[in-house]
Amino acid sequence: MDVLRAHEIAEAGHRILNPLTEEKLMLLGEICRLRPGRRMLDLASGKGEMLCRWADAFGIEGRGVDISTVFVPAARERAAELGVADRVTFVLGEAAQSVNDAVESGEHLEYDVVACIGATWIGGGLAGTADLMRRALRPGGLLLIGEPYWADDTPDEAYEALSMPRGAFTTLAGTGDRLEEAGLELVEMVLADGDSWDRYVASQWWTVAEWLRAHPDSPDAPAMREYLVTARRTHLQYQRRYLGWGVFVCQVIDR
Repeated sequence: MDVLRAHEIAEAGHRILNPLTEEKLMLLGEICRLRPGRRMLDLASGKGEMLCRWADAFGIEGRGVDISTVFVPAARERAAELGVADRVTFVLGEAAQSVNDAVESGEHLEYDVVACIGATWIGGGLAGTADLMRRALRPGGLLLIGEPYWADDTPDEAYEALSMPRGAFTTLAGTGDRLEEAGLELVEMVLADGDSWDRYVASQWWTVAEWLRAHPDSPDAPAMREYLVTARRTHLQYQRRYLGWGVFVCQVIDR
């Protein structure tokens, strides 16, 4: 069972597919000084809640790209529900490939905001994803990068339990250093906290438990039972305490 399928099941009841609360999601939009006419590209856009809500609240236009055949239709439904389907579109595809194809075809890609929230794997890590995102950004625009970070005192067993190599992410200060090394200036940020982690992760437990009761004979059931047990244990013992998460608002440094 692949990771994407597990998330499609576990996050079936979610609109925001990361540890930001609704309040912090809208705060992030305010921080970005969004206004009508601004254009945004959301790479690995999930169910499109950020782009749809910001189109509704701030009047922006935009495009989301995601590989999930479950999440993309949900994003389109959300756009219709909020009455913004004339301003935002959602495309099924690989985010990195969509940017590369557009650039190679000569498409005008100068977006005011380019976001990749919690999916820097699309570029092989933070630096590669920043390079990818820059290709679609207008001069002076904003990059929004969602990324985990480690507490300073994270023990070795936490990395192993969460199946995250130590070097995959770094501390909060180290994340700032990585952004600078990638040619970005950190100008703002919105961070999740323990409570918002709980709402994102713990609410998945109920969703998965209900799915298992409804689909006891599914080929995916054994893997989802293991997912549920592991997710509970690692969050309670390690994730809530040692793993932070935030969205970092950046501009490209003029060299």
